[in-house]
Amino acid sequence: MKKLLDRNLKVFLLYALVVFLGSVPVYFFIVDLIWRTELHEHNMIVALRAKRNFELLTGDTGSLNNSIRAWNQIQPDASIIPVPAVNKDSVYTVYKHNSFTGHVELDRFHGLVTYFTVAGQPYRMTIETNIEESYETIGAITAVTAIFFLVLLGGFLLLNKRLSRKLWAPFHKTIDRLEAYDLKSQEHIPLPVTNIVEFEALHRGIRKLIDGNLTAYLEQKEFTENASHELQTPLAIVQSKLDLILQTQELTEEQSGIIENASKSLSRVSRINRNLVLLAKIDNRQFTDQEPMDMAQLLRELKADMEDFIEEKELRFDITASQPCEVVGNRALAEILLTNLLMNAIRHTSTRGNVLIWLEGYTLNITNTGATSLPEDKLFNRFSSAAVHTTGTGLGLAIVKEICQLYGWSAGYRFAEGWHHFSVRFTGNTKE
Repeated sequence: MKKLLDRNLKVFLLYALVVFLGSVPVYFFIVDLIWRTELHEHNMIVALRAKRNFELLTGDTGSLNNSIRAWNQIQPDASIIPVPAVNKDSVYTVYKHNSFTGHVELDRFHGLVTYFTVAGQPYRMTIETNIEESYETIGAITAVTAIFFLVLLGGFLLLNKRLSRKLWAPFHKTIDRLEAYDLKSQEHIPLPVTNIVEFEALHRGIRKLIDGNLTAYLEQKEFTENASHELQTPLAIVQSKLDLILQTQELTEEQSGIIENASKSLSRVSRINRNLVLLAKIDNRQFTDQEPMDMAQLLRELKADMEDFIEEKELRFDITASQPCEVVGNRALAEILLTNLLMNAIRHTSTRGNVLIWLEGYTLNITNTGATSLPEDKLFNRFSSAAVHTTGTGLGLAIVKEICQLYGWSAGYRFAEGWHHFSVRFTGNTKE
């Protein structure tokens, strides 16, 4: 995952690099063209002045020859020689050794060939000017451009980082508050004030979404609470009536079986109803009493209460706790959490299987033998039974999850090498 700013910055840097690399040959072409144009104008001016001076010597052949000889000796890479006829002026570029510098490398020269006539005698004037310095100029310009490019780029990155931090501050605050927001708090989310149109539009959308979810959550929560409470009395009455019917003498064996099955189903519905009421109380933070508890001692007490289930399935049931595990919380909720985890392990362990429990510091580990893995993504959801043939209510592990969330604990599950591994990390409410 990449940050949004990093993604945009990468595109900008790539574009800037392409533009910079593309500018180097453009610089070379433009500077070289300007350099050659200026040298050509310089050569034309030198040739024009020389022609005028030589034309003044018309009629004085000796002075003319001496002046031409002196010109050829004094002017570097220039010559005037008599020719049979006058031709058009021309320019050229030639690479040759510079006789004055003695460099081994060839230098580039810009040449001008022009003609003039003195006393009826045509002459050809050749002027060559070294333009090798243009490469040095281009190199210097490129170096300076690169330096300014790096300074500009560094300044842009620094300013972009500082401005972006300030610009995106409301967005990051919004993200932090969204991550910390809990729908169960039943409060509206406080979003930061901003004068940026796009962020304000985002906040309006978030408020609308959360307000809608909060309303739906409260309505569902109220319905669950009301339905659970209203069902308690009718369920108890129906259960009582079924018990009375079973006590009559006139029932046949078939009728008794039907009523017993109905009674079992009704008992399961009653347990589901009690668990829903419990979940509603946990959501409403009604378990306010807290006290220090030794989880190791609680485990031993609960094991004693479950001896009948353990003996019925002939399980190996071991608890290992080398030292006390002091946790602060509601004792009733702690007992419910441990009971649900232990009963889940017993229920899903085959006859003569193994259930091993141990405490490591503030981490409770419960493992039991099993053939196949349980659906990890749905295991702690409501009405998601851990096994197909379970007789549970499908709310036991959901209650474990709610209790853990209430106290800031963490519950986990994994399956490895024929063992189910449940764990609870008691963080946030430990007594140290």
